[in-house]
Amino acid sequence: MNTFWKTIAEYNSATWMYQIFIVLIGVFLTLMLLRNPQRWVKIGMKIYFISTYTWISVVYYHIYCSERSYNNVLSIFWAIMAIAWLWDLLAGYTQLERNPKYNVLGYLLVLMPFIYPVFSMARGLSFPGITSPVMPCSVVTFTIGLLLLFSRKSNLFIILLLCHWSLIGLSKTYFFKIPEDFLLASASVPALYLFFKEYYLTDLHKDTKPKAKFINWLLIAVCVGIGIVLTTTLVIELYKDA
Repeated sequence: MNTFWKTIAEYNSATWMYQIFIVLIGVFLTLMLLRNPQRWVKIGMKIYFISTYTWISVVYYHIYCSERSYNNVLSIFWAIMAIAWLWDLLAGYTQLERNPKYNVLGYLLVLMPFIYPVFSMARGLSFPGITSPVMPCSVVTFTIGLLLLFSRKSNLFIILLLCHWSLIGLSKTYFFKIPEDFLLASASVPALYLFFKEYYLTDLHKDTKPKAKFINWLLIAVCVGIGIVLTTTLVIELYKDA
């Protein structure tokens, strides 16, 4: 737990200016997407996701979380999600078409990166040892919220990876004493339901690229592999503590 919060403090101390820049770009693109969703804005948002996920993979996990025994696995996980967004950009699959049906949950999740640090400070933590807007769980909640607001024809593979990550966050609430992640895990359950509901109601399973069965097997393989490695790592950590 001490290592976990130490790496967060080091990350925030060294990158807070960059995080502000990343947040401002995200706010600008989100507002443009809501008010004037032109093609260049949609492309810009996907490039933003690719860049931010790559940042989390390389800067957060590979560099500043190098002391954590599981950092390489999570770095690879985020690299996979960045590649998934790159594929989506090239294929043009996710349309980012506005869907007002899920406004309440969508807006709440989009604002969650700002709620995370407030929650940390409310329970007595102070900068730099707090959760910040450009950390994995903050980025995941923002992405899920944005995709809910623009849920017409979304990339199911990316959605399931995001929800899979949010469930991983449940383990951190106990092992690393980070109750902020309950926000992510609890929000992912209704979000996952709404995505599947939208997916089947609009018959997107008939128009999936690649085919739904290949996405399903690919997702199963990725999730099982990562789940086994993470479970093994957590068991090893428990054994060390014992």
